[in-house]
Amino acid sequence: MVPSNLCTAACQVLTTADPAAKAAASVNIARAWENGEIQEIGCCQPPNHPARPDRPDLRRPGDMPRRRGSQLKGRIALLHAIAHIELNAIDLAWDLIARFSDQDLPRLFYDDWVSVAADEGRHFMLLTARMAQLNASYGDLAAHDGLWQAAENTAHDFDARLAVVPMLLEARGLDVTPSMVTKLKKAGDEASAAILKLILDEEISHVAKGCRWFEWSCSRYDRKPVKYWQNLVDTYFTGALKPPFNEAAREQAGMGSEYYRHVNFC
Repeated sequence: MVPSNLCTAACQVLTTADPAAKAAASVNIARAWENGEIQEIGCCQPPNHPARPDRPDLRRPGDMPRRRGSQLKGRIALLHAIAHIELNAIDLAWDLIARFSDQDLPRLFYDDWVSVAADEGRHFMLLTARMAQLNASYGDLAAHDGLWQAAENTAHDFDARLAVVPMLLEARGLDVTPSMVTKLKKAGDEASAAILKLILDEEISHVAKGCRWFEWSCSRYDRKPVKYWQNLVDTYFTGALKPPFNEAAREQAGMGSEYYRHVNFC
């Protein structure tokens, strides 16, 4: 049954614990929105934390084991870690849609983030399908539980959510993924490398959407985007942001180096 509005649909994804079902719901609801089966945006209060399966074992980032072992085990561990990020990214996209539905945002904003949610769902499916080819499954390994912290820290602030999630965390993915693709190719794993390259290309558009809507929001209040972004990151991000940066990909996403050059958040 098609949900009555987009926010109800978003909460449906967020309260789905099974990873495969969550990814499928993300893709299917996006298709229903794009086809006009869902037309109303609606309004609802999303859960503070999305539903999660019993596996994988979630640990603090500092308690995660290093990815060691045979070449195959290392590649499986890499794919598992990225799949976990993509599962969280599904929830982050739908939470953004539902949590800030009272902000009088343009319909184009919802079009953009429904598209992002669909991408994240497909990414998770591609990764888990590849893992199955390697006789592994999502949940086989431990995963860190720090990814949702960014959502909790910025649950009250639309601008901060955009600053920290697409413009910082996803942008960081642009920096680190090319080296992963190179390593997988050197290991002869062209299939896994192709999936990561596809994810990289699509994540550029996600960062671009984050930049566009952050700068749009800044324009409503006559804020200077670069300085405001730096202030928000300094306030809400607890990690470190240091080079090297994939400047070409960031520039393609509309995030010029003036945002992050000569700035250390740690």
